[in-house]
Amino acid sequence: MSCGRLPRVIIDKDTEELLHAAVRNNAEWCAAVSGGGAFAADAWTSARRTPPYYPDGVTLTREASAQALVAAMDTGSPGCSVKDSFAVLDLAPAGFEVLFGAEWIHRPADAPAPAVSAVPAAGLAWTRVADAGELAGWEAAWGGGEGTGLFHPGLLAPEIAFLAGRSADGRILAGAAAHRTGAVVGLSNVFTADGTPDDEAWTGALAALAELWPGLPVVGYESGEDLDTALRHGFSPLGPLRIWLHNA
Repeated sequence: MSCGRLPRVIIDKDTEELLHAAVRNNAEWCAAVSGGGAFAADAWTSARRTPPYYPDGVTLTREASAQALVAAMDTGSPGCSVKDSFAVLDLAPAGFEVLFGAEWIHRPADAPAPAVSAVPAAGLAWTRVADAGELAGWEAAWGGGEGTGLFHPGLLAPEIAFLAGRSADGRILAGAAAHRTGAVVGLSNVFTADGTPDDEAWTGALAALAELWPGLPVVGYESGEDLDTALRHGFSPLGPLRIWLHNA
């Protein structure tokens, strides 16, 4: 048996265009964090193992070839994974299994701005990470106190923003990463620390994005409780995706 595609799901044109924008945005974010890889018409792939939590391949269209995708990645060492952006591939015959499913999400550009001031109710002041030292502190907060260098200083670019919600004593208690591509902004890595409510991170990050890149829709993907939180903050689902992990 050869790996291939499952039956195609048809959705409306506007949603499909926005979905493709979200997918492309995320693939470019994965490429930036991974420090390379190659874009083809239907997929982004990395021939070497990507950092933890990041896929070795991301499909860009519903017509992406499973065979070509697998051939472009290193499946001979542990950890190879694929982001099946449209949940249409069958990679089981190539030795993959579904790790989890998620939902692409979208917050319209004309959605009401979050009702938050520069210092939200939880007392956090939101700022953009400015240098490598601050980025290391942001990653440590994101990682529960540990930093691994996953988010390298090369990511401190005009189109990328690491957002930090700080307490009065300067501790980072919430944060998120954002990446602008074309006419959308991708939001990811939303987190809180030390018991800060999850809603604080979403409210603060969205308010910061509204000031940083006003008038642009926000996209991303989430699952489980994080998806529920995003929907409470004005996001709507765009379509499913799946993460496949090679079981070698």
